[in-house]
Amino acid sequence: MKKTAIKSYSLSEMKDKYIGVIGAPERDQYEYELRMDILGRMIKTARKERKLTQEQLGELIGVKKAQISKLESSANSATIDTIIKVFKALKAEISFNVKIENQNLQVS
Repeated sequence: MKKTAIKSYSLSEMKDKYIGVIGAPERDQYEYELRMDILGRMIKTARKERKLTQEQLGELIGVKKAQISKLESSANSATIDTIIKVFKALKAEISFNVKIENQNLQVS
């Protein structure tokens, strides 16, 4: 019996095939939602490391528990100001990396 080689694909190839190539609106939306999900998880992890409840974190930045819950489940609707306030309240250092045409921008 002849063995057939199994074709393997990279994650990038799978994304290109099933979500869209880089630059396609569907791919951009997918990447954005993924980043927002990761950001929400980072907030939740940092909050738990500081042993704070959602309610306590909300009090620190002046919002309700429901808003912290929404932020942790998906940061899509959060403003950059809110995200900075959250990490500041958590005493967490944050940094931003901006790339334009494969060049990192640095503020001096």
